[in-house]
Amino acid sequence: MNSNNDPNYSPLRDVAQSPEATARYLADVQRVLLDIGKNLETLAHETRVHLRDTHVEGDRWYHARLRAMPVEKALGNVLKNLNNLTEGLEKSAYKRRAHDEAVVNTAKTRKEKELERQRKKNPQQLQAAPNPPQQGAQSQSLGYGGPTSIYDMGRESA
Repeated sequence: MNSNNDPNYSPLRDVAQSPEATARYLADVQRVLLDIGKNLETLAHETRVHLRDTHVEGDRWYHARLRAMPVEKALGNVLKNLNNLTEGLEKSAYKRRAHDEAVVNTAKTRKEKELERQRKKNPQQLQAAPNPPQQGAQSQSLGYGGPTSIYDMGRESA
Protein backbone atom coordinates (compact mmCIF):
# COMPACT_ATOMS: atom_id res chain seq x y z
CA MET A 1 0.00 0.00 0.00
CA ASN A 2 1.07 3.55 -0.61
CA SER A 3 1.63 5.93 2.24
CA ASN A 4 -0.40 9.06 2.76
CA ASN A 5 2.82 11.12 2.70
CA ASP A 6 3.29 10.39 -1.01
CA PRO A 7 2.04 13.41 -3.01
CA ASN A 8 0.97 11.12 -5.89
CA TYR A 9 -1.04 8.81 -3.64
CA SER A 10 -4.65 8.26 -4.63
CA PRO A 11 -6.87 6.06 -2.46
CA LEU A 12 -8.76 4.79 -5.51
CA ARG A 13 -5.59 3.78 -7.37
CA ASP A 14 -5.49 0.43 -5.57
CA VAL A 15 -9.20 -0.05 -6.24
CA ALA A 16 -8.78 0.72 -9.93
CA GLN A 17 -5.99 -1.85 -10.31
CA SER A 18 -8.13 -4.81 -9.24
CA PRO A 19 -11.38 -5.80 -10.98
CA GLU A 20 -12.68 -7.39 -7.76
CA ALA A 21 -11.98 -4.27 -5.71
CA THR A 22 -13.56 -2.13 -8.43
CA ALA A 23 -16.69 -4.30 -8.40
CA ARG A 24 -16.93 -4.10 -4.59
CA TYR A 25 -16.49 -0.32 -4.62
CA LEU A 26 -19.07 0.18 -7.37
CA ALA A 27 -21.50 -2.14 -5.55
CA ASP A 28 -21.10 -0.03 -2.40
CA VAL A 29 -21.76 3.16 -4.36
CA GLN A 30 -24.75 1.54 -6.03
CA ARG A 31 -26.14 0.44 -2.66
CA VAL A 32 -25.91 4.01 -1.36
CA LEU A 33 -27.56 5.36 -4.51
CA LEU A 34 -30.39 2.84 -4.25
CA ASP A 35 -31.01 3.95 -0.65
CA ILE A 36 -31.07 7.56 -1.83
CA GLY A 37 -33.43 6.48 -4.62
CA LYS A 38 -35.88 5.03 -2.11
CA ASN A 39 -35.85 8.30 -0.19
CA LEU A 40 -36.34 10.28 -3.42
CA GLU A 41 -39.28 8.08 -4.41
CA THR A 42 -40.89 8.74 -1.05
CA LEU A 43 -40.18 12.46 -1.42
CA ALA A 44 -41.67 12.51 -4.92
CA HIS A 45 -44.82 10.76 -3.74
CA GLU A 46 -45.30 13.04 -0.71
CA THR A 47 -44.59 16.12 -2.84
CA ARG A 48 -47.13 15.00 -5.40
CA VAL A 49 -49.82 14.48 -2.77
CA HIS A 50 -49.11 17.84 -1.13
CA LEU A 51 -48.95 19.85 -4.36
CA ARG A 52 -52.10 18.35 -5.80
CA ASP A 53 -53.96 19.09 -2.57
CA THR A 54 -52.88 22.73 -2.62
CA HIS A 55 -55.81 24.71 -4.03
CA VAL A 56 -56.12 28.44 -4.45
CA GLU A 57 -59.42 30.26 -4.34
CA GLY A 58 -60.93 30.33 -7.82
CA ASP A 59 -59.12 27.17 -9.02
CA ARG A 60 -60.85 24.66 -11.14
CA TRP A 61 -60.36 21.01 -10.17
CA TYR A 62 -57.37 20.54 -12.53
CA HIS A 63 -55.40 23.74 -11.80
CA ALA A 64 -53.52 22.28 -8.82
CA ARG A 65 -52.56 19.28 -10.88
CA LEU A 66 -51.28 21.48 -13.72
CA ARG A 67 -49.20 23.53 -11.27
CA ALA A 68 -47.74 20.34 -9.75
CA MET A 69 -46.73 18.76 -13.08
CA PRO A 70 -43.37 20.58 -13.56
CA VAL A 71 -42.25 19.66 -10.04
CA GLU A 72 -43.36 16.05 -10.49
CA LYS A 73 -41.60 15.88 -13.84
CA ALA A 74 -38.36 17.24 -12.38
CA LEU A 75 -38.39 14.69 -9.55
CA GLY A 76 -39.27 11.94 -12.05
CA ASN A 77 -36.26 12.92 -14.18
CA VAL A 78 -34.02 12.76 -11.12
CA LEU A 79 -35.27 9.25 -10.36
CA LYS A 80 -34.83 8.18 -13.97
CA ASN A 81 -31.26 9.53 -14.02
CA LEU A 82 -30.54 7.77 -10.73
CA ASN A 83 -31.76 4.46 -12.17
CA ASN A 84 -29.63 4.99 -15.27
CA LEU A 85 -26.66 5.73 -13.01
CA THR A 86 -27.07 2.52 -11.03
CA GLU A 87 -27.40 0.51 -14.26
CA GLY A 88 -24.24 2.20 -15.55
CA LEU A 89 -22.38 1.21 -12.39
CA GLU A 90 -23.32 -2.43 -12.94
CA LYS A 91 -22.28 -2.26 -16.57
CA SER A 92 -18.95 -0.61 -15.78
CA ALA A 93 -18.09 -3.28 -13.20
CA TYR A 94 -18.84 -5.96 -15.78
CA LYS A 95 -16.77 -4.21 -18.45
CA ARG A 96 -13.87 -3.80 -16.01
CA ARG A 97 -13.76 -7.55 -15.47
CA ALA A 98 -14.14 -8.19 -19.21
CA HIS A 99 -11.19 -5.88 -19.84
CA ASP A 100 -8.89 -7.92 -17.59
CA GLU A 101 -10.04 -11.14 -19.27
CA ALA A 102 -9.38 -9.59 -22.69
CA VAL A 103 -5.88 -8.59 -21.60
CA VAL A 104 -5.13 -12.15 -20.49
CA ASN A 105 -6.61 -13.61 -23.68
CA THR A 106 -4.70 -11.17 -25.88
CA ALA A 107 -1.36 -12.68 -24.92
CA LYS A 108 -2.65 -16.17 -25.69
CA THR A 109 -4.15 -15.05 -29.00
CA ARG A 110 -0.92 -13.38 -30.06
CA LYS A 111 1.07 -16.52 -29.31
CA GLU A 112 -1.38 -18.60 -31.34
CA LYS A 113 -1.23 -16.17 -34.27
CA GLU A 114 2.57 -16.16 -34.17
CA LEU A 115 2.63 -19.96 -34.26
CA GLU A 116 0.22 -19.92 -37.20
CA ARG A 117 2.44 -17.41 -39.05
CA GLN A 118 5.45 -19.63 -38.42
CA ARG A 119 3.56 -22.62 -39.80
CA LYS A 120 2.61 -20.66 -42.92
CA LYS A 121 6.19 -19.43 -43.46
CA ASN A 122 7.77 -22.83 -42.93
CA PRO A 123 5.26 -25.49 -43.93
CA GLN A 124 6.18 -28.94 -42.76
CA GLN A 125 7.46 -31.21 -45.50
CA LEU A 126 4.95 -33.88 -46.33
CA GLN A 127 6.25 -37.34 -45.65
CA ALA A 128 6.56 -39.54 -48.70
CA ALA A 129 4.08 -42.35 -48.96
CA PRO A 130 5.49 -45.70 -47.89
CA ASN A 131 6.83 -47.80 -50.72
CA PRO A 132 4.27 -50.29 -52.04
CA PRO A 133 5.06 -53.89 -51.24
CA GLN A 134 6.94 -55.82 -53.91
CA GLN A 135 4.91 -58.05 -56.16
CA GLY A 136 6.45 -61.14 -54.69
CA ALA A 137 5.58 -60.04 -51.17
CA GLN A 138 1.90 -59.35 -51.91
CA SER A 139 -0.55 -61.28 -49.85
CA GLN A 140 -3.27 -63.43 -51.35
CA SER A 141 -5.99 -61.03 -50.16
CA LEU A 142 -6.02 -57.99 -52.42
CA GLY A 143 -8.53 -55.91 -50.33
CA TYR A 144 -8.15 -52.14 -50.17
CA GLY A 145 -4.36 -52.12 -50.44
CA GLY A 146 -4.23 -54.13 -53.65
CA PRO A 147 -4.16 -53.06 -57.28
CA THR A 148 -6.78 -50.56 -58.39
CA SER A 149 -6.91 -51.56 -62.02
CA ILE A 150 -6.71 -54.80 -63.95
CA TYR A 151 -3.57 -53.45 -65.59
CA ASP A 152 -1.89 -53.17 -62.16
CA MET A 153 -2.40 -56.85 -61.40
CA GLY A 154 0.56 -58.10 -63.33
CA ARG A 155 1.04 -61.62 -64.67
CA GLU A 156 0.10 -63.40 -61.45
CA SER A 157 -3.65 -63.18 -62.06
CA ALA A 158 -3.49 -63.73 -65.80
